[in-house]
Amino acid sequence: MSETFTSVSQEEAGFRDRVRLSFDLDADICVIGAGLAGLSIALEAARLGASVAVLEGRHVGWNASGNQLGTVMPGFALPLADLIERIGFEDARELWALSKEGAEFVRANATEENMPGIAPSDGVLEVSNVDAGDRLISRLQMLHEDFDTEVEGWQVDRVRETLKTDRYFHGVYYPRAFQVDGRKYVHGLAALARRAGALIFEETPVVSIDHSGIRKRIVTPSARLRATHIVLAGNIHLGAPLKRLSETLLPVWRYAGITAPLGERLHEMIAFKGSVMDSDGVDHFRIVDGDRLMWESPETTWAARPQRFAGAVRRRIRTIFPELGNVEITEMFGGATGQTVHGMPQIGQLRKGLWVASGFGRQGMNTSAMAGQMIARSILWGDDRWKLFSSFELVWAGGTTGRVAGQLVGIWGRAGSAAAGLLARYRERASIKDREREARLAEANRAAGTGPRRPPPGVRPQPVPPPKPAAQDAEQGTEPVSHEVGVSQQA
Repeated sequence: MSETFTSVSQEEAGFRDRVRLSFDLDADICVIGAGLAGLSIALEAARLGASVAVLEGRHVGWNASGNQLGTVMPGFALPLADLIERIGFEDARELWALSKEGAEFVRANATEENMPGIAPSDGVLEVSNVDAGDRLISRLQMLHEDFDTEVEGWQVDRVRETLKTDRYFHGVYYPRAFQVDGRKYVHGLAALARRAGALIFEETPVVSIDHSGIRKRIVTPSARLRATHIVLAGNIHLGAPLKRLSETLLPVWRYAGITAPLGERLHEMIAFKGSVMDSDGVDHFRIVDGDRLMWESPETTWAARPQRFAGAVRRRIRTIFPELGNVEITEMFGGATGQTVHGMPQIGQLRKGLWVASGFGRQGMNTSAMAGQMIARSILWGDDRWKLFSSFELVWAGGTTGRVAGQLVGIWGRAGSAAAGLLARYRERASIKDREREARLAEANRAAGTGPRRPPPGVRPQPVPPPKPAAQDAEQGTEPVSHEVGVSQQA
């Protein structure tokens, strides 16, 4: 985009009086949900010249969109190998390229000029809980050569030099990935959308939707809205009018905490400025405000007060970095994400003029930005790349039973990850002990003179003549000699 935008004020960045929809309105596009996806759609569509109205039942970024760590990197929650197996190599490459475009959309908007205090910083490190050196090489080659992604492999020594813990082995470093203040970004995104001409109405829940005909009708408690296109971007909170769509998502609440200032000891333990996440999706953390640690780990499939999990975050930090001790957690936050059964976001057109952008749980900020660009350009330019997601259809998530199963699978997965990590560290210690024992044995042999004897320098060993055949020995009147080693000749 060639447009330029000036910075936003504190009032524009979300600290303003909330406006409810109290009058009937016509718009080209109605977006339901003012989270990252909905606001990205509103911003992109407004920049392209459409009239846009956003309806939000509570307030901008109230859920997971305003309560996340702000990490931005390419890719999806579905592992790359699984994505290729599902849709083929070429389509996977195109989806990956779109995910990179989404990350660049965030980078272009998340500047200090546009959003004061957004604090962008570069670099994301993905670490492995197990020794996966062979798989690491294969993955690096695929990302670099086939998917045009700048990556760097870190050996175990470098990972542990940077992160003072024996919990992690190899790592993949993404120098082009970055992180921002997630809370400021979502409110800054709303401010930029308003500046581009979008209307955002908060505390305006949707009562009903009639999506038949060319002009769709949306009813709210105090007004009605008509639009040519409706985009459902409300995740699991779309409410009764869209219950069937909400039921395709498994709600997962993710919690994070921020420690009290830890001083220099924090930098002694974590000498990395960007975000760190493990390959199993259990832990995700980074340093904020100079010497505080922001850590995301616990999750549930039911709503709970974030403060309840302060102890769990504290224990997790102590488990990974025991030398930090029992840190104080001064702030807890969390939100519900909607996770799909197939592990990919739901992006596309359900029927003419009715669009969906949801299922971004575990997908990262880049995918919601990607959805915003893709849907706005599909509506206004006829871009049909959203059809790349047609293989990932809407699948019922199982209702209450699905939530229980999801929680059990989550617990099982975390337990499996912990067990795999424990086994990897046990094998590593056993290997070190074996090498140390062999070294001590070799040193003892050298000291005792019982090791393999070598000829003096300059003296070549004489070849041993081959044994004579038994028949030749008999002719010469001698008895055959046994050439078996270690076998007694006595009866």
